Amino acid sequence: MSTAILGKKLGMMQVFSDRGNCVSVTLVEAGPCVVVQKRTPAKHKYSAIQIGFEQIPGRKLNKPRLGVFERADLSPMRYLREIRMIPEDVDACKIGDNITVSIFAPGEKVDIAGTSKGKGFQGVVKRYHMKGNSQTHGTHEHRRHAGSIGMREQPGRVFKGKKLPGQMGNKHVTTQNLTVYKVDEEKNLLYIDGPVPGADGGLVTIKKAVKLTPAKK
Repeated sequence: MSTAILGKKLGMMQVFSDRGNCVSVTLVEAGPCVVVQKRTPAKHKYSAIQIGFEQIPGRKLNKPRLGVFERADLSPMRYLREIRMIPEDVDACKIGDNITVSIFAPGEKVDIAGTSKGKGFQGVVKRYHMKGNSQTHGTHEHRRHAGSIGMREQPGRVFKGKKLPGQMGNKHVTTQNLTVYKVDEEKNLLYIDGPVPGADGGLVTIKKAVKLTPAKK
């Protein structure tokens, strides 16, 4: 059985629990996904399944991508992603199997990956929440600058990882250990407690969180 599914972020809303508490949840349209291909250690040196999400007309795909679905005798899909799994779970899956939100249960912990919102080229004040310079006379245009980054004779260089202006957002982000608040199998919806990476309409990968067992002393 697959431990992950592809979905589309729809947005956030508020729901009320049985005790009357207001909970902010993210609505995700998850699946149904189809198993398109399988990766085995004997042939590909690793084990995984490739799943497709959201049907589209075949004319919107190039020939190499369209051939993947034709060989599997499946309808063309907009998105294809690989899910790493152990060989035993890969053998249990068959090409053409459907993956739905039924693999999740309320209260279960999941990891959700998506592309964060791109915010363009930003300075250090907005990007890293630096304080900036004082707002007094004589500061002029240096109020939001990073300040001096020069080094002395030793080491005579700028260390890697120095916080400087640059591209903000538009990165692959994974938020771990989010809680599934509700599962709606009829509408293929997942209610996730808390925010999910990315903008509304963005593709997300929802995967069951790995349970870590404490090391034995």
